[in-house]
Amino acid sequence: MADRFTDELRAAAEPTWTAAVNHRFVQELRDGTIDDAVFRRYLIQDYAFVGSLVGLVGAAVATAPTMDAKAGLADFLGVLTDEENDYFQRAFDALDVRERDRSDPDRAGATAAFEDLVHRAAGEGYPEVLAVLVPAEWIYLSWASSVDTALDRFYLQEWVDLHANPGFEATVGFLRTELDSVGADLSATRRRRVERHFKRTVDLEVAFFDMAYSG
Repeated sequence: MADRFTDELRAAAEPTWTAAVNHRFVQELRDGTIDDAVFRRYLIQDYAFVGSLVGLVGAAVATAPTMDAKAGLADFLGVLTDEENDYFQRAFDALDVRERDRSDPDRAGATAAFEDLVHRAAGEGYPEVLAVLVPAEWIYLSWASSVDTALDRFYLQEWVDLHANPGFEATVGFLRTELDSVGADLSATRRRRVERHFKRTVDLEVAFFDMAYSG
């Protein structure tokens, strides 16, 4: 539907949205040419961010207005702390990531900025939390769904598979529906704040991919 609030937010985030889903990182991952050093750097920082993301989903569970919404968010929390966490550990083993970089790496600027946004949104309310969660997950569904060839390194293929499957698609659809629903009742001031958080998240997704090449 062209008039969905989340569609309006995505349109407002252009051209950065397109820059994220077509980033060099995505293109090299899609065709299997990405350098291990780049992907390793990316995974280390992404795992450092996962703790903050789990906290953000926890904040969403706590502030969600219905039990159905709380249940859907709790299911997503389970994926992050189970299947996705298991993936990171196996990928780190394959890429020879040392223990310190698994448990407490130095944060890149993009990672620190993302964590700052997450902590701010978590203290502001359910719409603001969704304004970060929706673009963060929707971008990943968008680029991962475009990968149509098998990748020869398991940590590349499984990273795609984690973000291109019916369950994840349903999660993104659920998050979008939640934001569409709460967006209808927002004041003009709060609506602008939600839009700022959405755009900032898209900006930081690009910065996060850029970071993978900066080491």
